[in-house]
Amino acid sequence: MIVLSARFAMSQTVRNAYREGKEEETLPPLVAIDHTGKPLGRFKKGDAVIFYNIRGEREIELSRSLLEAGFDEFPVVRDLNLHFATMIEYHKELHAHVAFPPDDVIEDTLSDIIARHHLTQAKITESEKAIHVTYFLNGKNSEIPRGEERVIVPTRKDIALFDEAPEMSIHAVTEAAIEKICEPSCHYIFVNLPNVDVVGHIENEGAIIRAVEAVDACMGRIVKAALEKGLVTIVTADHGTVEKWFYPDGAIDTGHTDSPVPFIYVHQNHHDVRLRGEGELSDVAPTVLDIMNIPKPAHMTGRSLIDNPPSRTAGEKRRVLLLILDGWGENNSNEGNLIARAHTPSMDRLKKTYPHTLLKASGEAVGLPPGTVGNSEAGHLHIGAGRRIYADRVKIDRSISDGSFYQNDAFLHVIRTAKDGGTALHLLGIVSFFSSHGSVDHLFALMDLAKREGMRNVFIHAMLGRRGELPESGANYIEKVEKKAEEINLGKVVSVIGRYWSMDREENWDRIEKTYRMLVHGEGTPVKLPA
Repeated sequence: MIVLSARFAMSQTVRNAYREGKEEETLPPLVAIDHTGKPLGRFKKGDAVIFYNIRGEREIELSRSLLEAGFDEFPVVRDLNLHFATMIEYHKELHAHVAFPPDDVIEDTLSDIIARHHLTQAKITESEKAIHVTYFLNGKNSEIPRGEERVIVPTRKDIALFDEAPEMSIHAVTEAAIEKICEPSCHYIFVNLPNVDVVGHIENEGAIIRAVEAVDACMGRIVKAALEKGLVTIVTADHGTVEKWFYPDGAIDTGHTDSPVPFIYVHQNHHDVRLRGEGELSDVAPTVLDIMNIPKPAHMTGRSLIDNPPSRTAGEKRRVLLLILDGWGENNSNEGNLIARAHTPSMDRLKKTYPHTLLKASGEAVGLPPGTVGNSEAGHLHIGAGRRIYADRVKIDRSISDGSFYQNDAFLHVIRTAKDGGTALHLLGIVSFFSSHGSVDHLFALMDLAKREGMRNVFIHAMLGRRGELPESGANYIEKVEKKAEEINLGKVVSVIGRYWSMDREENWDRIEKTYRMLVHGEGTPVKLPA
């Protein structure tokens, strides 16, 4: 047992939870108490809250429970009247101040152009990835283009974690894809098979291999049907995951990777097709338009990956299937490569038979900071947009560097409202550096801002989930936050919970209720903080 100073009580408690076999992602709530046993730092009427997570699709449900007047998914306190700010916009109708509002909707995405040419399209996946193949793929646009159909297969809810059923709903997704392939009137079909990414975030090697093999088998069926109907199929991915499943020291890495992803051109008449030696995800949309004989719009700065486009008659438009193997990265080494360990005859056959190349899917190639891993949001955004789109995280990091972060109107409004009203400030979010949902650096910047503004009562509510982090990283981050609070003499970590309970996007309201009751009522394992 690791012994730490009493002032690091919360990080010590997280470490003790590891010893008891608890995982960060599903860590039950921990709640700080005072010497009388009373929960510390609970949300009270008129308090200020800054939810500093980014992305948003996993943050909406908890935000709704705290803000929505008519919320009725579980019992809530009706008169909290929180002064609430979010780092980015989670939803247009959410009553919150937004620190970094969205840029204009990205115009002339692949879906937009296809619709503008009066062609039909279908987007197919299961609900676990629905937002990626709709909202993000369409340039962060919630409106459905004319002629676009969406087939969203329900994700199973009869299991706690997906390693219990690594196949998820892949067979229903496959049947839906084949049905659309057999409809001559459907010109463009987008299919996402999410298993490798979703199951890859769980430390269960056998389950991951089953997921890889399920994706390979279903990909084989889908590609076979497309070949029979004369479609051009592109097989690619949005980022890597389990092709690098170990850190150099042998610890398991359940996060995304910086690996390139495959790009395979599949068609009966493929022999004369030459692909460029290397590209990036923003080249996918121009390639699809090239195949469909549709001019690329000026906004698309990506380039077609086909070096020698075939001559075609005016107006000829081939049907295209774009198949995304979510999380399927490329790694030449077999060391720690769970894709290489799996039996993948379909992928092996495609690479042996058809033209293929590699695409960059991380870092600056997908609008993220240099050296960072890819993710599904950035991946789908770039696949659909056909150009580089700089991420919210980049904009936020730049604002911290140039000092504008500390003059942000949304932050200053809620902080000053709390200060003037004598209420508390709560900082809520993921405690991580590598997570695509947020950064501990953003939390530290908010703590510094609260100090500048003269706040006295600042409470920190941390979400944990080791994706792309070393083992026990959650406790290490919590300790860093505790040390930061001690250094500036402001703030206390008063809640810790696994992201499984707080960052849902499938309307598993029992999970969100557990987080809500922790934040508002102080329900959870008590952790006594020093006076």
